[in-house]
Amino acid sequence: MKISKNWLKDYISTELKTERIGEFLTDIGLEVEGIDKFESIKGSLEGIVVGKVLTCEKHPNADKLKKTTVDVGNGKVLDIVCGAPNVEAGQTVPVAVVGTKIYDKTGNFFEIKEAKIRGEVSQGMICAEDELGLSEDHGGIMVLDEAKFEVGKNFADYFELTNDEVFEIGLTPNRTDAMSHYGVARDLYAFLSTNQQKSQFEKISSEALENEGSHEFSLEVEDSELIPRYIGAIIEDVKVEESPVWLKDRLKAIGLGPINNVVDITNYILHGLGQPLHAFDADKIADKKVKVGTVKAGTKFITLDNVERTLNGSEIMIKDGKDHPMCIAGVFGGINSGVSADTKTIFLESAYFNPIAIRKAAKFHGLNTDASFRFERGIDPNITRTAITHAIKMIQELAGGKLVGELLEEYPKKIEDSYVILRFSKIEQILGTKIHREKVKEILKALDIQVLNEIQNGFEISVPAYRADVTREIDVIEEILRIYGYNKIDSPQKIAFTPVRLSSNDQDELENSWARSLQSLGFYEVMNNSLTSVKDETDAVKLLNPLSNDLAFMRKSLMEGLLQNAIYNINRKNQDIKFFEFGKIYHKRDSYEERKQLAILISGRDLAENWLQQKSVTNFYNLKAYVKVLLERLSLKYKEVALADERFSDALAYEVDGKTLVRIGKVSPAMLKDFDIDQECFYAEIELELAHELRSNEPLKFRDIPKFNKIRRDLALLIDKNISYQDLYQTARKNKSPYLKNINLFDVYEGKNLPEGKKSYAMSFELLNEEKTLEEKEISEVMDSLVKSFQKEFNAELRS
Repeated sequence: MKISKNWLKDYISTELKTERIGEFLTDIGLEVEGIDKFESIKGSLEGIVVGKVLTCEKHPNADKLKKTTVDVGNGKVLDIVCGAPNVEAGQTVPVAVVGTKIYDKTGNFFEIKEAKIRGEVSQGMICAEDELGLSEDHGGIMVLDEAKFEVGKNFADYFELTNDEVFEIGLTPNRTDAMSHYGVARDLYAFLSTNQQKSQFEKISSEALENEGSHEFSLEVEDSELIPRYIGAIIEDVKVEESPVWLKDRLKAIGLGPINNVVDITNYILHGLGQPLHAFDADKIADKKVKVGTVKAGTKFITLDNVERTLNGSEIMIKDGKDHPMCIAGVFGGINSGVSADTKTIFLESAYFNPIAIRKAAKFHGLNTDASFRFERGIDPNITRTAITHAIKMIQELAGGKLVGELLEEYPKKIEDSYVILRFSKIEQILGTKIHREKVKEILKALDIQVLNEIQNGFEISVPAYRADVTREIDVIEEILRIYGYNKIDSPQKIAFTPVRLSSNDQDELENSWARSLQSLGFYEVMNNSLTSVKDETDAVKLLNPLSNDLAFMRKSLMEGLLQNAIYNINRKNQDIKFFEFGKIYHKRDSYEERKQLAILISGRDLAENWLQQKSVTNFYNLKAYVKVLLERLSLKYKEVALADERFSDALAYEVDGKTLVRIGKVSPAMLKDFDIDQECFYAEIELELAHELRSNEPLKFRDIPKFNKIRRDLALLIDKNISYQDLYQTARKNKSPYLKNINLFDVYEGKNLPEGKKSYAMSFELLNEEKTLEEKEISEVMDSLVKSFQKEFNAELRS
């Protein structure tokens, strides 16, 4: 938000320098991010003097140039080469002397230097209006009235130039009271007056108005909950024309372009007092009736930007007597009801609208205006009449209008101030220091907070309605501290706290453990926005007031975010992807569902390219191995089952007691195409809450290293292709022998010399008796038992 120092001084007088004001504003929470200079004419015509052309003759070496001599006062005559077609001897002209900076529209400049132009010396420049920033005219040099302009005088002396300094304030959304020059001045005065800084401030009040005759207009407010307060005025004989220079400069200083006197006045009141106003062409209001309410959903309405919008039925609309919409209240005007050059009578509106309704309308239509910015945060309901009377006074003075009849007003239920009990003990507890009771009282008074009653340990107070963000005791304490000064509160020399140690079965501990494991395996953790867009809205959770269409839904899966991370890296020549993310996903089925998952994505090479290792492309089995590392920490038994999921081309699920714990697979080509990824990706997701629920809580126990060696035996099994290693592993684990310790698959073969539909699995089995060396008979019993199980369950054959 931009705040003009000149404008600010209309409400508060202080001798403080600009930089000091900026420091104080930052101290009270209105952080000044920068201070810029504003000049109504860039360069302020510095270096431009009034001159008189003494001689003018054709340039000897150029057809379109003329050689002149110009008297610039004090007996000084300059030789100037000029290319203007209208330059003549005897003219009084503006002259830029050597060293003057001439600015263009973008703020860039060139410096006038003494130079030779086609062999002739030129010691300055005779200027056109556009070169001085006075107009767009470049038809020739500017010829002055010699009766009004004295040779040798500074050209700037004949103009009312504005030089200003503009504060760029990073305003927080809660500070609706400071969204105007008056609000900033009021807040600054509260600080200065309680910190022995000399300043003066006068509260504004309604202007006394004189009206003439009467009007036939009427007002109807359909819903006082949506429109708590509404005021309208009829002003006739308005001359819509260009605003005076001072008003245009005020608006330009804060980055607004002047339009016409009526619109500029409403913008002046908006940024001056914080009350949005809107002017309608009264002759376009059917039946001379203004209605404020809603319209049917689906109604079409063309706004000022010439865009046809479909209304959803919840917007507050300003309508005429035939229920034709004229304006989306508090947001944007309509193209057919605004003020134009032909307007003679205006209907001027000042209102307080329901902030929630305004915010919904602005977000739904993607409109963000100066008016909606203020209305949706809650403006001062008690400045509504004051603002419109000031605007009417300005229209009378600057546009020749006359107020007809009484103001139309609907304010059935006054918006009350907030009642709060403030305790001194609470102030001391929060601030960690004591502030004298009288100092607290002084600060409250400076903030317009009225002390209703003094109680034993504090005050009963009334907070003005324009402080929509101050409704609780803690809010008032923050206000007191803000004005008292954060810098006056000493920082504690010692901070005591009790660290909380996570238990070994805490879910956060599980996440941290998994994160460390994945990081040690070369993975990078990512964090993505839980707001996204979705292709399939089935069971998706949609936001009521999304910031944009791209952020309209809660995510249904973590995969899309990781694929977006992947293509971002791939496009930057980092094709080797190892990412993981902890995050929540959301669905709307019979009720709203929210689950937390760990998602893993790999793609590209598993190992970095180097001279010792061959190029290794990651695959499905690499991902399975990573997942297995994590699941081993849970000490649980799971079953592999085939998974049908459109996100994958091939996929498995790990189930425990019928519940899906893990989904793992190769990302489908369709998904990869959506993200323009042309390399294989493998993805896994683990249900975190379920993993935490199922994990074993048995404490770890120390075991001695066995004194006896393990015995290894291998089996080469010929089995059907549809049998997985997991099936064989689960069958082997059912063996009742206490000696069977480890099972591993070390070779898979499919190809020639095998019957059709068959494959070969080579498996190793490690056996150990921790009390003695195993005898061959005991080993054979275990191996024979395994072979019989494989033959019975899978019709397996032993290969020699």
